[in-house]
Amino acid sequence: MKKTLITFIFILPLIINADKKVADIFSPEYRNQLFMDVEVALAEAQAELGIIPEWAANEIKSKANLKYLNQDDIDAEHKLVRHTLVARLNVWKRSIDNDASEYLHYGATTVDIWDTVLVLQIRDSIDLLIDDLLEIEEYLIILTEDNLYTYMPGRTLGQHALPITFGKKTSTWLAENRRNIERLEHVQSKINKSGILKGAVGSYLGLGDKAIETEALMMQNLGLNSPSKDDWHGIRDVFAEYALTLAIISKSFGRTGNELTLLQMTEIAETEEYLGSRSVGSSTMPQKKNPRGPGDLIEYSRVIPRLAEIVLDDMVNSFERDGQKSDDELKSISIESEKMLDRAKPLLRDLKVNKNQMRENLEITNGLILSQRLTFYLADKIGKDTANNLMHDVAKLALKENISLKEAALSNKTIRENISENELNKILNPETYIGLAVEQAEMIIEDIELKRAE
Repeated sequence: MKKTLITFIFILPLIINADKKVADIFSPEYRNQLFMDVEVALAEAQAELGIIPEWAANEIKSKANLKYLNQDDIDAEHKLVRHTLVARLNVWKRSIDNDASEYLHYGATTVDIWDTVLVLQIRDSIDLLIDDLLEIEEYLIILTEDNLYTYMPGRTLGQHALPITFGKKTSTWLAENRRNIERLEHVQSKINKSGILKGAVGSYLGLGDKAIETEALMMQNLGLNSPSKDDWHGIRDVFAEYALTLAIISKSFGRTGNELTLLQMTEIAETEEYLGSRSVGSSTMPQKKNPRGPGDLIEYSRVIPRLAEIVLDDMVNSFERDGQKSDDELKSISIESEKMLDRAKPLLRDLKVNKNQMRENLEITNGLILSQRLTFYLADKIGKDTANNLMHDVAKLALKENISLKEAALSNKTIRENISENELNKILNPETYIGLAVEQAEMIIEDIELKRAE
């Protein structure tokens, strides 16, 4: 994935820290640096267009460093002016020489600066979230490849339906994860067009005749795309789309968490979360192996959509620019989403698959999971409807008498006349009745590998 992080030399060590987390992006220090970057991008654009002197833009850029914008000083200034941006401007101006401060924040309005800072924070957060999803994708590819031929019951409505493989199951998680990557990439393309410099009521007043050119050049300086032509400040639909995308992603992992919780049930025991050799499931019941990661994913799938609702509500505003500002929720939903992905990584990377138990569970119904196959086989000999009615009676007999499907089938004269016992044995082998489950999983892996190589 091509990175779009800010390229200003003086902040590069902060931005490219390999251990950077989404929480760092929303830290006061990171936000303050982005604030200065936005003001520098504005000043450089104005200087290039002859709106302010070039020397003033150079001086502003030379002082766009956190050592000139101490948070304690900002807090002290804020107590006096009661304005988040003015407090920062006042502190920063103290270090700017040769009256260049006269050209700082020239013609701009506060909401445009903070909106653009938020756009940059979300853009950088999406980069990290996509990286997390790509890492999870690697684990899911391995999990799927390792279980292409791990036979298990396919279940619908909690009942054994037809045989599948665990690789077929995890291939659906893999494909869903890829769609979530593409959803984030899609919303990021809109975020990248959401830098804004349109003035107090969104009509560019106060920014001069070259306001539109200034805005476009400013966004180019920040590594953003050409800005949207409309004044979106009071609408905030792109932020809502970002939040709703994270809500969808959380539901994906909530579904996976729920399924892994069920698969780890004592009665099923087909997967097991690795918790370390010294982990304790219960303080009073030593036999328990309580799933933890799956439950955490379910909890995130409840919390993140609630935060998304608040961001969505922020689309309902009055007049031109009266946005209610859900910045805190956008910060929280971004951080919580990364925590969720960090929780999913070890769960999927180290997941224990009990292949033998999956195979044993295929036999729980004494062959009844293959009733469909026997019905189809008989349909070619005695007709579809006749075979279907016959097999319903045979299945009921097997359940009532607690005998295998084979025993129930052999007790039926019509079946004995049309199928030999040797043929019946072959028909009732679940490993030979998985459809195209393996090929399906392989195709999904191949498609995703091609996308990863792009």
